[in-house]
Amino acid sequence: MLSGVPRGSDGLAAEKGKTSTKTKAKTKNKVKKTLVIVESPAKAKTIEKYLGKKYMVRASMGHLRDLPKSQFGIDVDNDFAPKYINIRGKGDLIKALKKDAKNADKVYLASDPDREGEAIAWHLAFILGLNAEDDCRIVFNEITKPAIQEAVKHPRHINIDQVDAQQARRMLDRIVGYKLSPLLWRKVRKGLSAGRVQSVTVKLICDREKEIQAFESVEYWTVGMKLRKDKSAMFEAELTHVDGEKLDLHTEAETNALVDDFAKQPLTVKTVKKSERKRKPAAPFTTSSLQQDAARKLGFTSRKTMMLAQQLYEGIDLGRQGATGLITYMRTDSTRLSDVALAEVRSYIEESFGADYMPTKANIYVTGKKAQDAHEAIRPTNVNLTPAAVEKYLNRDQLKLYTLIWQRFTASQMVPAIYDTLSIQIQGGTRYAAKASGSKLKFPGFTAVYAGADANKKEKDVLLPDLAEGDALNIAKMLPQQHFTEPPPRYNDASLVKTLEEKEIGRPSTYAPIIETIQARGYVQRIDKHFQPTELGFVVVDMLEEYFKSIVDVKFTADLENELDEIAEGKVEKNQLLREFYGPFAQTLAAADEAIGHVELPEEVSDVPCDICGRMMVVKQGRYGKFLACPGFPDCRNTKPLLIDTGVKCPKCGGAIVERKSHRGRKFYGCKNYPECDYTTWDQPQQEKCPKCGAFMLKHHYKNGRGLTYCSNDDCETRIDHPINKELEKMRQRAEAKKAKDAEAAAEAEKKSSKTKKKK
Repeated sequence: MLSGVPRGSDGLAAEKGKTSTKTKAKTKNKVKKTLVIVESPAKAKTIEKYLGKKYMVRASMGHLRDLPKSQFGIDVDNDFAPKYINIRGKGDLIKALKKDAKNADKVYLASDPDREGEAIAWHLAFILGLNAEDDCRIVFNEITKPAIQEAVKHPRHINIDQVDAQQARRMLDRIVGYKLSPLLWRKVRKGLSAGRVQSVTVKLICDREKEIQAFESVEYWTVGMKLRKDKSAMFEAELTHVDGEKLDLHTEAETNALVDDFAKQPLTVKTVKKSERKRKPAAPFTTSSLQQDAARKLGFTSRKTMMLAQQLYEGIDLGRQGATGLITYMRTDSTRLSDVALAEVRSYIEESFGADYMPTKANIYVTGKKAQDAHEAIRPTNVNLTPAAVEKYLNRDQLKLYTLIWQRFTASQMVPAIYDTLSIQIQGGTRYAAKASGSKLKFPGFTAVYAGADANKKEKDVLLPDLAEGDALNIAKMLPQQHFTEPPPRYNDASLVKTLEEKEIGRPSTYAPIIETIQARGYVQRIDKHFQPTELGFVVVDMLEEYFKSIVDVKFTADLENELDEIAEGKVEKNQLLREFYGPFAQTLAAADEAIGHVELPEEVSDVPCDICGRMMVVKQGRYGKFLACPGFPDCRNTKPLLIDTGVKCPKCGGAIVERKSHRGRKFYGCKNYPECDYTTWDQPQQEKCPKCGAFMLKHHYKNGRGLTYCSNDDCETRIDHPINKELEKMRQRAEAKKAKDAEAAAEAEKKSSKTKKKK
């Protein structure tokens, strides 16, 4: 019987065969993957799509180790040995990364391709027990499939020189911050801080404010005129010289006397010069030029620009294409472009605009001497992904910035714009010389895509009639105009970034954090998109200038930045730089501590009495601007918002319209009698009256800095077909859409809440 027969060799073989199959299947399921660690989850999602199933991509969420917050963390006596600890709150993440690394076949550290990223990779290697000298580091300038796959093929070791440069910067900032800040606490007030780079930036803003305060305006006049030849069209000219000397008028009386005499002189065309002028395109963006252009054209702060650029770099979900990195790495000081990018954009220009718009050779732009040139310029990863093609996947601000980057890159590889120019010199009798200039766009070149770094540079045609030497001209109208010399303008985001770059203070990637920090500390405030120092800012800068001249010295700070570059290049040793800095600094610190007495900050007393104790409240500077506080602190802790009177009366109740701030810090204007009166407006009330109806005027500020004045009375005839109507309608629609979205979100939250209650 079969049941009684012992299993033969065939049975055993069959059984073994089954066992073998199961073992193989089990082994196959346990095939180890390659772990790739990046900095952000958005980037991880994009990269994982490109690498496939054999890879797992995780995010470190930035730094995992740093110097401790609660202590100095640098052993000065032990050759400046840093004490690094795991950052609080990242314990679970570190455990998860260790577990993934243990189960992985290989580990690649793919943090950002700069010094900060190199340091993050170095700290990760320490935490995960990797050898920094092994090929565990991969870098890429753009998050595209070819770039990621190429990076994985060519891993390298961690660049210790770059790590040392980042460590040196971090330790220098720690030495200044942790040694100098307590001195400010003792001598001025608690909560202050000093920084190696931020203090120099505050000094620049304070110096500019002192220039403005010391400036004395001077009156001067110009003399324009409208001329014509016989019955030709009128054109404008300007008086330039009198008796061979440049026009120099300072009073109305002398201007009127000169205009009367000029009007009696016969006018003839002395010379007519026709020429052709070429205007070349600008280089593609670097970090600095992107921040400047975004501030000028879009009204973005440096922080907002870098935040949006980070999102575009890490990847945007493009529907079926999935998460796609739209731009190359946004922290760069180079204008260099890869051969692949140049070939791609030249092909696009030829197909979209024609061969006339494409230069015979690619345009090459010279990078500055101090540039590290580690990465390409900021450009689209794929020029065929035009702003129109990705519009529906981006929010409004992302689209604006991407459009700016795409246009600048494309325009940089196009031919110059060509203008026909006409310059006319005019002789007035024997004493006077005037000139008129005209230009006409002959070939748009790159301006077909991009107007220029400044929106105002988009030139309009200025046409002059056909004139020849010796032609007689008639005066149609004299246009004398009064002017006053103006002080240098306060810094805005664009001009401050430009100055920091020119003076080599900090590096492009640090500009946004510097600007945010000096505002958060209360040293500087942004008013109407311009930076103004506070009283505290002046006091701290004056003290640092007197006792720590090198800390706020522009040249010293720039030289220090150059030495950090030399550490990154392996030319200078990290500890040597720290020793040279710390010795003199420690001596100066000790001397200053003895010499400086307590500094009293002057308090601005308001006319508002305290509701609790009756004392007159004083103006204080907080993180979010000025506010009113009771001088009886800590016995009386009463505070109030500081309401700035606009000098305009409320149209509803006649009360004063004051400046207020929303919960998000946005400025608006409302009646002082709120909540009894609910009048509010986002636009700034003006004291001037409407010439038609007598109502007060409002000024609408666009994000690019342009202002538009209009009558506050909706029924005024000046409001008919006024451009502000469209803008107000847009604002109304946005407000309604936001209200609907908030209501929808609230309803969804309520629905989830009720479901949870039901389950319970």
